[in-house]
Amino acid sequence: MLTVFLLAFTVQSDFLSDQKRYKRVRTAIQEKGEAVKTGLNKKGLRTDNFHLMLIAYKASDELELYVKNKSSEKYQLLKTYEICSKSGTLGPKRKQGDRQVPEGFYHIDRFNPASNFYLSLGINYPNESDRIKSNASNLGGDIFIHGACVTIGCLPMTTDKIKEIYLYAVYAKNNGQRKIPVYIFPYRMTESNNLMYFEKYSDNKSLIGFWKNLKKGFNSFISDKKALNVEVSKEGEYVF
Repeated sequence: MLTVFLLAFTVQSDFLSDQKRYKRVRTAIQEKGEAVKTGLNKKGLRTDNFHLMLIAYKASDELELYVKNKSSEKYQLLKTYEICSKSGTLGPKRKQGDRQVPEGFYHIDRFNPASNFYLSLGINYPNESDRIKSNASNLGGDIFIHGACVTIGCLPMTTDKIKEIYLYAVYAKNNGQRKIPVYIFPYRMTESNNLMYFEKYSDNKSLIGFWKNLKKGFNSFISDKKALNVEVSKEGEYVF
């Protein structure tokens, strides 16, 4: 049992060391390391004891970064970044080439320290809900939070900002966080915004139904500030 624990700890701790093999990650640490430490310290956290969550709002071009002590449940907002460019419209991604940014409940599934867009964090699109709800033969993929300021369905943050965001994610992964949640909403799903957008898209009942499903998750997180326990029904609906 002790051997298994030590092996797991070594694999976990080696993630940061492995990432440091890449020049861009070393540059991110050099340029943004102190800012990351300072930001965490203001929330009573350190680089070796926190977990991370990212929440994006498409309409307002915002990416929120939440953190918590890895031994606790409640997240707290640390920082809000501007998403510097967008493609597509409000609504989920359902096929390759639709230029849409996904909407739904995802997690980081890849770290790319040698990205074409400097550094990038892969999102697990398509998830189970996307696969059930899409009729397309090709749903597309390779959706990232990345550097630069160009996009076809991704969340571009500029090269400067991705250094910081990527570094937070690397530290969280190194702390043993297996899945960093990424929730992508069409807009801040407050009651007033819902009234406005439901009226604007009143002729699209399917889209409104999808957004009502997302709103359940939005309400739960805003109320509790805890990561959502998300399952997917046989119809592709998110169940919380």
